[in-house]
Amino acid sequence: MTAIKHALQRDIFTPNDERLLSIVNVCKAGKKKKNCFLCATVTTERPVQVRVVKVKKSDKGDFYKRQMAWELRDLAEVDAKDASKENPEFDLHFEKVYRWVASSTAEKNSFISCIWKLNQRYLRKKVEFVNVSSQLLEESVPSGESQSVAGGDEDALDDYQELNAREEQDIEGMMEVCEYAISNAEAFAEKLSRELQVLDGANIQSIMASEKQVNILMQLLDEALSEVDTIEGKLSSYEEMLQSVKEQMDQISQSNRLIQISNTNNGKLLDEIQFLVNYMDLSKGHIRALQEGDLSSSKGIEACINASEALLQCMNVALRPGHEKLMAVKQQQHLFTELRDTFARRLTNHLNNVFVHQGHDQSSTLSQHMAELTLPKHNPLHRDLLRYAKLMEWLKNTQREKYEGLSRTYVDYMTRLYEREIKDFFEVAKIKMAGTTKEGKGNKFGLHGSSGKLTGSTSSLNKLAVQGSSSRRSQSSSLLDMGNMSASDLDVADRTKFDKIFEQVLIELEPLCLAEQDFISKFFKLQQHPTLAQGEVEESDGGVPSRQPPPGEHRHFISSTEKDMVRLMMNKIFQSIEMELNSLIALGDKIDSFHSLYMLVKMSHHVWTAENVDPASYLSTTLGNVLVTVKRNFDKCISGQIRQMEEVKISKKSKVGILPFVTGFEEFAELAETIFRNAERRGDLDKAYVKLIRAVFMNVEKVAIESQKTPRDVVMMENFHHIFSTLSHLKISCLETERREAKHKYTDHLQSYVINSLGQPLEKLNHFFEGVEARVAQGVREDEVSYQLAFNKQELRKVIKEYPGKEVKKGLDNLYKKVDKHMCEEESLLQVVWHSMQDEFIRQYKHFEGLIGRCYPGSGITMEFTIGDMLEYFSSIAQSH
Repeated sequence: MTAIKHALQRDIFTPNDERLLSIVNVCKAGKKKKNCFLCATVTTERPVQVRVVKVKKSDKGDFYKRQMAWELRDLAEVDAKDASKENPEFDLHFEKVYRWVASSTAEKNSFISCIWKLNQRYLRKKVEFVNVSSQLLEESVPSGESQSVAGGDEDALDDYQELNAREEQDIEGMMEVCEYAISNAEAFAEKLSRELQVLDGANIQSIMASEKQVNILMQLLDEALSEVDTIEGKLSSYEEMLQSVKEQMDQISQSNRLIQISNTNNGKLLDEIQFLVNYMDLSKGHIRALQEGDLSSSKGIEACINASEALLQCMNVALRPGHEKLMAVKQQQHLFTELRDTFARRLTNHLNNVFVHQGHDQSSTLSQHMAELTLPKHNPLHRDLLRYAKLMEWLKNTQREKYEGLSRTYVDYMTRLYEREIKDFFEVAKIKMAGTTKEGKGNKFGLHGSSGKLTGSTSSLNKLAVQGSSSRRSQSSSLLDMGNMSASDLDVADRTKFDKIFEQVLIELEPLCLAEQDFISKFFKLQQHPTLAQGEVEESDGGVPSRQPPPGEHRHFISSTEKDMVRLMMNKIFQSIEMELNSLIALGDKIDSFHSLYMLVKMSHHVWTAENVDPASYLSTTLGNVLVTVKRNFDKCISGQIRQMEEVKISKKSKVGILPFVTGFEEFAELAETIFRNAERRGDLDKAYVKLIRAVFMNVEKVAIESQKTPRDVVMMENFHHIFSTLSHLKISCLETERREAKHKYTDHLQSYVINSLGQPLEKLNHFFEGVEARVAQGVREDEVSYQLAFNKQELRKVIKEYPGKEVKKGLDNLYKKVDKHMCEEESLLQVVWHSMQDEFIRQYKHFEGLIGRCYPGSGITMEFTIGDMLEYFSSIAQSH
């Protein structure tokens, strides 16, 4: 084991500046026996670090390597398992428990003893030793605490002190004097001993010679002691005299301290009195203003405002602890409460009277506005009442119940006032709207109510408006009826006048609602502000500490925000606006369903304007709700036109021509484009366009199939040509696809009609050459077709002779007459169709000549007429008709 210890010291610990103090050969408990060494080491440099190192023999060679190291300060416990019996097992508790089995009990005990010594020396008994024999621990310290705990080598290392420079010089000088000191150490030692004896003798003689001086020194000390006694006596007498002075000074100091305390208390009392006087004293002028101030004049209102603010400031002063127990403070608070209640009662009664009188004064001026479509302005009323805005704010902060009662009173009176004004205003609007219809159109666009006519009475107008909101819109304003009327019957001027009336209604309502909402916010102080927490102290304008009102004075109105209060008050005051607007819209829609186009544009614009001003305003919300109704009427109008297209019936005895709903769509689109120019709701019109044009396409095809008098191709060609012309003229971007589709359908049906019609004048010739083409298609060579019995040259000549120029011209003339009967005059497509037939006839002629040239080469057979003859036939026939 000693050889291993020296090898480990040399190979592992010396390179790391460590000394190996103890070693034990161990293996882990309960596992496969793999031996290793646990080593207790200390560093050679200070501060000393103590470690437990695990060393294991390498598998690749005969040398040892350092596997793991633990700091001794991390060791919490050493468990020797059994203190009375020999047991090689022991545990070391670091961050976890390591269980070991030593090769012998003696090595285990030696290692544990070394750990105990290191713990005593460096860790101040931090490690706990369990199941360790006390005898083993006692043997580790045989004598005194100053003995080494880590072996003599370590003590020698600790006791060694390096020579200083002076000691080195003395030793070098001595060795120079005694040159033989190195060669003969004994002679050098004897010389040093002799010199030491000489020095000791000189010291004894010096001591003996100094005895006389010692006696003299003792005598002087006795004299000094007597002088000290004399001085102490004098000091005692002085101390007795000073003691009386001290007592007098103590009495003076105590008296001064009491005077200072009294002055301090008087200063504090003065501060408290000044605080109460400054912040809880209300001037006589303010008291007089609160009790008797004139609430009618501007000067009196200003005085009352200043007095109420001063009163509120006094009432909200944050009293210091103990103030509320003072009788004067209680009296002032009682006075303030009485003044507050008195002034709140006076202010409430006065404002109630103002509301009543102003409401009566405004109602007396209603007749002045009946002749014109205008609403009375309430700016004077608002201007007069805004003088009391600060007083209303004071009332809101001090007497919430009276404030809420005033707001309810204002709402009640203004509701009745506005209800009369708005009702009369809308009655005038309805009369003007009804008068417009009667003057412009008679009863053509009249209401189909109980009487069938509009009257000027307001009661009948109300009845008609209610009927208009629930009944179907007038049939006379449908697209079908529009197709049966001329452009002059539509009377655009009447619709423009209706548009102006509706616009005037909205223009009058908008400033009225905005002005009233602005007044309510300012007068009742309903702008939202962040509020302080209950009891939180804040500084007022004058630097006066104030407190929040008690809980009973700070309730929320209907548990909602102040913006909700504005909305609720506006809804109550103007509760009739939405109903009257819906009634007016129903009347306008019943007069002419196309009025919904005007109303949609105007209402959308005003909603957009109101949202830009204030998205949450009453006006924005109300107009938004009404806009939904207008949009619904617009959608019903479009649905009604589509339904009437589907229900259209055509005469079986006359030609179809341009269908009524096709011309109706054209006039609708022209009107809509005029109305919706630069409108915000263009998207709604585009969607309606798509629905209408699809319905027009579908019903044109339906009518074409059902038509008995006019061929299907003619119905399709004429109507889709008209649709294509309309869409090309209006240039509606969302219908560009439908415009191309209409052109395609028109072209296809024109070609189909021309081909079907041209088969009749040269019918036998057509059949003959169809047979020739059939033989060629079956595989017969073109130059061999003439050898077919049914298609030889004689048969060809026979068929050609049946169609001389005169007969062809006659057949074309009959064809022209037939086409003329099919075509309508409105669309003027006869010449277009006739020109297309000419081109198709020439194409067939050239095709027949080509077949004759290929199938009957060299026969010299030609048609009885030439292309020039044909052009002359077509031209002369067209001119003759």
